[in-house]
Amino acid sequence: MTENTVTATADVLKGLDAWKSLPIKQQPAWPDAAVLDAVTAELAKLPPLVFAGEVDQLKDRLARVARGDAFLLQGGDCAETFDGATADKIRNRVKTILQMAVVLTYGAAMPVVKMGRMAGQFAKPRSSDSETRDGVTLPAYRGDIVNGYDFTEESRTADPHRIVQGYHTAASTLNLIRAFTQGGFADLREVHSWNKGFAENPANKRYEQLAKDIDRAIKFMAAAGADFESLKTVEFYSSHEGLLMDYERPMTRIDSRTGNPYNTSAHFLWIGERTRDLDGAHIDFFSRIQNPIGVKLGPKTTGDDVKKLIDILDPNREPGRLTFITRMGAGVIRDALPPLLEVVRDSDALPVWVTDPMHGNGITTPNGYKTRRFDDVVDEVKGFFEAHRQVGTFPGGIHVELTGDDVTECLGGSEMIDEETLASRYESLCDPRLNHKQSLELAFLVAEEIASGN
Repeated sequence: MTENTVTATADVLKGLDAWKSLPIKQQPAWPDAAVLDAVTAELAKLPPLVFAGEVDQLKDRLARVARGDAFLLQGGDCAETFDGATADKIRNRVKTILQMAVVLTYGAAMPVVKMGRMAGQFAKPRSSDSETRDGVTLPAYRGDIVNGYDFTEESRTADPHRIVQGYHTAASTLNLIRAFTQGGFADLREVHSWNKGFAENPANKRYEQLAKDIDRAIKFMAAAGADFESLKTVEFYSSHEGLLMDYERPMTRIDSRTGNPYNTSAHFLWIGERTRDLDGAHIDFFSRIQNPIGVKLGPKTTGDDVKKLIDILDPNREPGRLTFITRMGAGVIRDALPPLLEVVRDSDALPVWVTDPMHGNGITTPNGYKTRRFDDVVDEVKGFFEAHRQVGTFPGGIHVELTGDDVTECLGGSEMIDEETLASRYESLCDPRLNHKQSLELAFLVAEEIASGN
């Protein structure tokens, strides 16, 4: 290693720590700084979870999305839990995303980039630092990587040792994801057979024709001699909100090939609506790494905000580097999104545009359940596509909180989940998720929306 290389690496590392002197939000109050320092030092020595080459490959795939040549499907848990990292639950989530991707691939007539909110979605932003029940006030639950959900002082006290547990849970999750997606589980013919069963259900009769069309397409491919061996595996990327800096910074490493910093905790990180302050720690830190980066945009986002985010996070105007994830609300998106699209369309930037139809549509039922109406989710997706058609830009993907299990957390859908049904299987510790059937129904609806615009 030359002296110039050593100096350059030192400068990069110094830059990566600049966030420590900047305003920062949504971080826990750790009770013991010495324990935290020991934990982060241990984490910095552990192997990477993803590799620079994989990250660069994803950036290339997202560049195709930015150019309108592919579509992004991003889905998974609102907040992963350590207890929920079981083989069955991980398999069901992967299975659901693969099923959705087959339908979307056919509807869009283009490749679908598959990305899970998995193997690291352990930290959650909260609207308040504390929670009060029956006159008792304790710290808010910030995700399993910070504290426990049980409403006791011991559980709610932030514990740095959970950071390392988060790493190991993410590692085992990624190991299983790679086995499922590379070992034959993702075979196109098998995944499609699962969807045929869904579409043959009388409640989903409207999707039966699309399922039959996909079936005919696969039979044609077989008759034409398609290499189905190559269709037994799929690319599947990991992502989570880059929130907890005491996890993200130790997981950021210097690539030995290029000398560039990569966050090795996930292929893709996004910055949330609550932490995207232009002069804040999160924007500064993520501007310095090579990973593709997402930014959540709420209904109050201005065109000036978007232009400044592009200048900071994508100064080289690199397709695939920056993804804007809009979370507007069904009643707002048709008015709020077009002006932002126009600003970017008329600039020299080419970000990916993705809709998150979940976070802008939250409601609380009279019996106290946080939920979302499936119809609102669908309406926001439709508004997203309408806005892009109006402006002449490409609707690049969907970002959905979902589970592969048959929970009852969102109202409606073909199962007609009502307020009384919510209590039967409401399992989320944070926000409500689409269940397996609702997720597939959304995929068929989105496929119809894409096809109608082609």
